[in-house]
Amino acid sequence: MMRGGYKFESKGQFAGHETFPLRLLWLKKAFDAIGDGAPAGIFHEQEAIARFGVGRNMAVSMRYWALASGFFEEQGRAIRPTVLGRAVLADGGLDPYLEQAATIWFVHWHIASTPAKATTAFYAFNLLSTIEFDPATLLDELFSLVNAQGWRATRGTLKRDIEVFLRSYVRKGDTFSEDAAEPLLAELALVREARLGGWHEFIRGPKPTLHDAVFAYALGAFWEQSGGATTLTAEQICYSPGSPGCVFKLDEDSVVTRLMRIDDVTDGAWQWVDTAGLRQVQRKSDIDLATLIRAAYSKRASWNAAA
Repeated sequence: MMRGGYKFESKGQFAGHETFPLRLLWLKKAFDAIGDGAPAGIFHEQEAIARFGVGRNMAVSMRYWALASGFFEEQGRAIRPTVLGRAVLADGGLDPYLEQAATIWFVHWHIASTPAKATTAFYAFNLLSTIEFDPATLLDELFSLVNAQGWRATRGTLKRDIEVFLRSYVRKGDTFSEDAAEPLLAELALVREARLGGWHEFIRGPKPTLHDAVFAYALGAFWEQSGGATTLTAEQICYSPGSPGCVFKLDEDSVVTRLMRIDDVTDGAWQWVDTAGLRQVQRKSDIDLATLIRAAYSKRASWNAAA
């Protein structure tokens, strides 16, 4: 059952990936081809197959995931790396070959917190009210959403999108098989098979590989959607659609533990307040995005893991 009250500001997107999950080296390949900027049609050109070393459909899928990941953006007729994409993927960057958990958490955050880019992932992580789910029920809920919003998507399209969502987040088969090794997001272990009949479940908990700086980056992005508020309550950060608590599947204790460290992570720009039963974060000043990104790749992989 969907959590009530969420208002979609844009149309849903349930296609574009050509039924391929995001693969390990695709973002680096995209960055090397795009550089500081390239025509938006670079993934569709006749030369795309040779340029990216994949088939035509995979090249189109690479474009979809490049934009959904938050590492690239389209501006007019051009596609270029974002601040995050350039900092991470450039040669000599923070993690050009996606070897560190922080990079995968950044990718997951953008995919699962942005309903206009990957609506099924957003819905599953933020609007399903149960930890366990089966594809058939998720399909019914998404089809009801499509009809209620007046969007255009067939049940077949939604079914394929759900399949890609599960293949993206759930490791399958032999660990030496291509399907097991390739999907990038499965590394996060956020979703697993629960029981027979195709049921799956989200894995909630502290997420030791999630760096506090990635959490703060996500909190800042969530804050931007709050209409200029100078405070956020712990409840909002834990349970509101699009929040770090929902997207990262953190339990309440884990969120609060991280918020108690937010002063240190942000050098006092954001401050945790817990007085008279009021638990909230106050924004005292703005944070430089690039500073948070760099901090996520510090040698101390996670404050939470060390706690």
